[in-house]
Amino acid sequence: MTDAGQYDGRGNAPLAGYAVLAAVFTAGAGGYAVLARRRGVRLPQELPPWDVVLLGTAAYKASRLLTRDKITSFLRAPFTRRAGEGEAGEVVDEPRGDGVRRAVGDLLSCPFCTSAWAAGALVCSYAAAPRLTRLVCGGLGALTVADWLQYAWTWTQQNAES
Repeated sequence: MTDAGQYDGRGNAPLAGYAVLAAVFTAGAGGYAVLARRRGVRLPQELPPWDVVLLGTAAYKASRLLTRDKITSFLRAPFTRRAGEGEAGEVVDEPRGDGVRRAVGDLLSCPFCTSAWAAGALVCSYAAAPRLTRLVCGGLGALTVADWLQYAWTWTQQNAES
């Protein structure tokens, strides 16, 4: 029985692919830290709660855009296949392939998984360029609010018609 078989009982968990992705994430974070230190990037003294909310909202929306938006399907297509339609124009993809390809497909089809990568990128950006990052996060946050208003409007219309 393979290690994947011992892990999930079916033998289809791409553990080596996951290890590659974890190594890429860790190397990216470490590489950023080394580069930032060499360039004299000073870490913020504190991270205000409002910025945590802004970063979290932006990471949420970025992960939804990357994993569920029709327009970003071209990014996912080499690693996933369309499994169905989601709510509000979103799509649902499922991973395909084996090894690293399957692991990337798992990552790109899971908004929760992708949000860790989005948050990592945003936090690195925040350390180097907080004003620019707040602006980008503000845009993604505004899009999140707009989505919720769309849901609220639809809900209001459906209840009014009932």
